[in-house]
Amino acid sequence: MEPDVCSAKGCRAPATWQLQWNNPKLHTPDRRKIWLACDEHRASLESFLGARQFLKETVPHTPA
Repeated sequence: MEPDVCSAKGCRAPATWQLQWNNPKLHTPDRRKIWLACDEHRASLESFLGARQFLKETVPHTPA
């Protein structure tokens, strides 16, 4: 089975973080969407979501 990979465009690195977010215009407050991030792209993906006030929480990713 392939490892879970980072959601950053073009990145194929294994994911080590889950960025949990929602768009309040589209989702109920308790709904969480997930982007996966490697260590290198965690900050840039958090910044992108944070600038839009979508980021709710970042937690370590444990593959299923």
